[in-house]
Amino acid sequence: MPKYESIAEAPFSVRKRYFQIKYSKYFMSVTRFYSRVSLTIKERKKNRVLTDTLKTLKKEIIRARNTDNECVQVLMNLGLFFLIAEKDIQTVKIDALTHHDEWKRLLSLRIILLTIYEWDMSKASSKNLKELLIQSSVEEKLQKELFKSLRLLRKSRDKAATQLHFERNNIIAHRNSDALLQLNTIQHLNTKLVFNVVTDFYESSAIFMQVLPKVLLQAGSLEGLFSYLLKSKET
Repeated sequence: MPKYESIAEAPFSVRKRYFQIKYSKYFMSVTRFYSRVSLTIKERKKNRVLTDTLKTLKKEIIRARNTDNECVQVLMNLGLFFLIAEKDIQTVKIDALTHHDEWKRLLSLRIILLTIYEWDMSKASSKNLKELLIQSSVEEKLQKELFKSLRLLRKSRDKAATQLHFERNNIIAHRNSDALLQLNTIQHLNTKLVFNVVTDFYESSAIFMQVLPKVLLQAGSLEGLFSYLLKSKET
């Protein structure tokens, strides 16, 4: 390989490659900085809405637990269970995409991975949810929409568990005894794959969040409450 006293003496192709390597990290950091500013502004409103919704739902679920309407309690618990996971993802999402420190980006990505992988809506539900909805006189059409949305969420989570199984077992909580394999897996964590899973999660959860308020409106109405109390006494 020929040696040059200065880069100016090298052929154009060599000089071009030299400057690409020299400035690529700089351009990447600048791009991340502007992306971070842009995303922060864009996501600020969503964060505010999410925080306010969490506060409101927390108050309402405390109030619901002082009533006899188990159906509303279960439905609100489902909603809060979902919002906690979304808040976790939302909190680290910008860092996962744009933080200047590579390790911080990858750690944020791992938090997202773990949140979705371990998230299981069935834990927050009730085995007799169908019966509770009937007792609260929730329309059958709405019941079907709710259970369909829950199936979509479960399917989304199962898909994430399949796609991220290796990463979850090797880089979460430092479980793998092979430190080199663990480090290589962390450093080559596929950002695109994780965010494809996040997108799938958001798409399926959007359907759930559209139908939940409608079901709550019926189950939490005076008619729904009286219906629940009367039917629960019959059983």
